[in-house]
Amino acid sequence: MLELGVQTKEAVQDENPAEGFSLLRQAGFSCADFSLNAYLLNLDIYGNNLNRFFDASVQELEEFFTPHKEGAAKAGIRIHQMHMPYPIYVPQGSTELNDYLWHQMAPKSLAVCAFFGCRYIVVHGFKLARELGSEDREWTQTEKFIHYLAPQARELGITLCVENLYNGLGGHMIEGPCCNARKMAERIDRINEQYGCEVLGFCFDTGHANLVGVDMEEFVTVLGSRLKVLHIHDNDGITDLHQIPYTFARTRENRASTDWQGFIRGLQNIHYRGVLNFETAPVLTAFPQGLRKESLTFIATIGKYFAKRILC
Repeated sequence: MLELGVQTKEAVQDENPAEGFSLLRQAGFSCADFSLNAYLLNLDIYGNNLNRFFDASVQELEEFFTPHKEGAAKAGIRIHQMHMPYPIYVPQGSTELNDYLWHQMAPKSLAVCAFFGCRYIVVHGFKLARELGSEDREWTQTEKFIHYLAPQARELGITLCVENLYNGLGGHMIEGPCCNARKMAERIDRINEQYGCEVLGFCFDTGHANLVGVDMEEFVTVLGSRLKVLHIHDNDGITDLHQIPYTFARTRENRASTDWQGFIRGLQNIHYRGVLNFETAPVLTAFPQGLRKESLTFIATIGKYFAKRILC
């Protein structure tokens, strides 16, 4: 059976992290996607409202997260992956803002990742295609950031994972960074060969793929072993809702909004044996607080269904 994971956001609280991790274990999860991005929100970054959380030293951050690490261990939850705060660059942002993201937030995020014994950290690529005129030029800027962090990642044994993103244009969702699987496969191989280890991998996000019409089976199949982590969630094809799989339909005959069959076939094709991780934190605020455990248990049940299909 493949292991199941889920976001810690909305499930694990700083006041009593052990309780939250215990809840995840009771619901059927053995892994967690630690939501480091909850400590510096994207809306605040875009609004230039830094809370200075990452002003703390690495030692101070480790002390802050010690109850989380101990709570996860006590519950039998492994921190399998982590999400770095994003964006990592704001085109219209101040020099102070972007320097802070690069030189404070990013390297300290890797240090926290290592503290948890976490192998994978997800980073967002730069959204600069319109400003720079092409996806290739956009990737060049993302790659500069990867090379900035790669030596530290190699030293700590961490794999940076970029993910397929979307962008908005005229009220419509269009492909964002890292939506070309063949280009990403070549880029990942080239960079890893340069460093002599897996400093770069891929996180496939089902919700983002659904928004821009990515062929899930083909995308996952092309990525192959470069696919290290997953963000599994559902939406209506219009908005990035991060809800439970099979929640939305495109027709009255209940044809699923997301191509879950293609997603499963893709994972079958590459003999995926990683964690089936759900990025579904908003579910815990969409349902009443009294249904938190039941909601998480239902998500884990879908994970078990996916696992059986993938391994059959």
